[in-house]
Amino acid sequence: MRYFLDTEFNGFGGALISMALVPEDGDQEFYTSIPLEDEVHPWVASHVIPYLRHVPPGVDYELSRVHAAEHIAAYLAGDPAPVIIADWPDDIAYFCQLLLVGPGQMVTVPHLRFELVNAAGFSSAATSKVPHNALHDARALRDFYAVFGTER
Repeated sequence: MRYFLDTEFNGFGGALISMALVPEDGDQEFYTSIPLEDEVHPWVASHVIPYLRHVPPGVDYELSRVHAAEHIAAYLAGDPAPVIIADWPDDIAYFCQLLLVGPGQMVTVPHLRFELVNAAGFSSAATSKVPHNALHDARALRDFYAVFGTER
């Protein structure tokens, strides 16, 4: 199955703040936020932090990196060949970095494929119901892909 990925991070090259995976079909979404240990970038403090909890009740948030990685592994465990789709290279990089839980250690995930889509004309800030919230931005990417994904 295809999963649409979005992340939020603490400025260019900064620590991961939140991550979401939204399946192409169904409503079983994944979302987590990770507490920041560094000073929050001013833009992130204004545009991301206030919206971290704009997610459905019962969603796991504020997990440690290791627990977030374990939750991703559990979330993807039932899918033998997930395809992770993103519109920005950093999203894929942060996803892969989160899978690492220690030196030479990673959580067990199924065989994964990644697809970086050409999302010219797509703006999550313009189309997301809650801009700069990873879950809502991933939903917006899924909706964009449903209309334009195969044409690019």
